[in-house]
Parts: sequence; C-alpha cells; structure tokens
Amino acid sequence: MVDVGLTHVALTVHDIGASIAFYEKYADMEVVHRRGGHRSEGEVAWLSDRTRPFVIVLIEADKVDSVLGPVAHLGVACKSRAEVDRRCALARADGVEVTGPEDWGEPVGYWAFLHDPDGHVLELSYGQEVGLAVEKGE
Repeated sequence: MVDVGLTHVALTVHDIGASIAFYEKYADMEVVHRRGGHRSEGEVAWLSDRTRPFVIVLIEADKVDSVLGPVAHLGVACKSRAEVDRRCALARADGVEVTGPEDWGEPVGYWAFLHDPDGHVLELSYGQEVGLAVEKGE
C-alpha cells in the first residue's frame, strides 16, 4: 500500500497513555506505531482503526496549546444507533464529557460528541452519508 492522499491528523496531548486509552475504548483504535519524541517532543503514538490507511498522531507535550473543538472534531462512524448509545453511556459512566446523542436526519445522522482527556472532540455517529457522498462524487 502506498501513502497517497490524507494520511493523518496530529494532536498534542498532555498524557499519552490516557489519550491512547480514550481512543482505544471509544473509537476502536489501536497503536500501530510508538516511539520516543524527536528533539523537544515527548512520546509519539500513531493510532488506527485499520479500516483505511489513516492514523491519529498523538504527540505528548507539557502544554496543549490548541484543542480540536468545539465544532472542529474527529469523526468515527458506528455500526448502529445502539452502538453510539452504548459508547456514550460508557463514556458518561467513566466521567467523560458527552454532548448528545442527537438525530439531525440526513445527511448528518445520529451523533454525539465526546471530549478526550485534553478536550479534543471525538464525534461518534451513525447514518452519516460520507461514504455515499464520496462514492457518488458529489
């Protein structure tokens, strides 16, 4: 597989272990690469859901200056509304800040926002038409 097109998004995080645990638990991602930092950076981890050649790069830093949110977010599609509900309930039980879920109909679908340990926003959704839009080329 050759890397072409959009391959990653990078986020600074304060505690890389807590951030890895968050994305493993709520976004079904796993670490595919991990290393010590380069120059002034802390540890670095690449996480993937292994459905496409795309990773979230977590870069540990003493201070997180820019947070992805409140409207800017990472989006993860779930297999059903029930799965969105299950993950939201789990997140709430874990003390994670959750907005939603809400149903906005087509093409937005059923969605909720979860805030990771640094405040970056993860959207869980069902019924968004991203795949259909890409397939149709509109």
